[in-house]
Amino acid sequence: MASFPSGFLAVALLSLLASAARAQLSPAFYATTCPNLESIVRSVMAQVVAQDPRMGASMIRLFFHDCFVNGCDASVLLDDTPTMAGEKNAMGNMNSLRGYEVVDAIKSRVEAACRATVSCADLVALAARDSVSLLGGPSWTVMLGRRDARIASKDAANANLPPASDNLSSLISKFAAKGLDLRDLTALSGAHTVGVAKCSSFRPHVYSDANVDPGFAVFRKRLCPTVGGDANLAPLDPTSPNRFDVSYYRDLMARRALLHSDQELFNDGPADELVRLYSSNGGAFDRDFAAAMVKLGNISPLTGAAGRSD
Repeated sequence: MASFPSGFLAVALLSLLASAARAQLSPAFYATTCPNLESIVRSVMAQVVAQDPRMGASMIRLFFHDCFVNGCDASVLLDDTPTMAGEKNAMGNMNSLRGYEVVDAIKSRVEAACRATVSCADLVALAARDSVSLLGGPSWTVMLGRRDARIASKDAANANLPPASDNLSSLISKFAAKGLDLRDLTALSGAHTVGVAKCSSFRPHVYSDANVDPGFAVFRKRLCPTVGGDANLAPLDPTSPNRFDVSYYRDLMARRALLHSDQELFNDGPADELVRLYSSNGGAFDRDFAAAMVKLGNISPLTGAAGRSD
């Protein structure tokens, strides 16, 4: 019998388990039990984004923050209990992550049509897809059939969610741990073409980093003083903050990224060529972003008898 390193066997086992989980997901999972599901979610999200385009960015981020912590299981929605410190108050989420009330609104509409049928994890996945397309980005087929977690973990969120201070090697490592490669990392980071960030997140970059356009740094320092103003907001992509396009990558090439972790993608490193590609080829970005979002949605879903479905 062939002999393999223990690490190889562990990776192989994880791959088999991931494949088995994905096999239980299907775009037609609710075809008979909740046939109008996608149109219901789309209708709610269309109203939400029309009223507040920024909320579209928040729903994309909510999906990412859910999937990056123990998989796409809606654990990010769980409140703390006397015996559980949940993810809402983790460093990357507290007073920052938004969209909980949007999920509640979608859930209410879906429950009226299909009681105790659709998981919140699937609703978050659908809402993220619709947010992207409603803001002018690509669409894709969402795999469905996830079940919801019964527990959440603040510690896991703190350990897994990449902060704005991460360098490229750390980002690559954290994404690789989720089965996502450099192309996925670079494409998914393009979600920062919409949304905003707090002064406390970008202050170190505009004041201390060398790879920042001086004029851009001066401009952002007006909104973000050295002391105070931590909650002041600036758009991640000032060119078209409410439009899902490739201007984010053009900002990176001009050294006008708002966050340190974003500028790391274009800093004489391995992601530079992908940034150049996406900056000039919206079709390539749309294809790679959609593919990466499908991969993101396949991270360790609870299926079958695991978790809860409603």
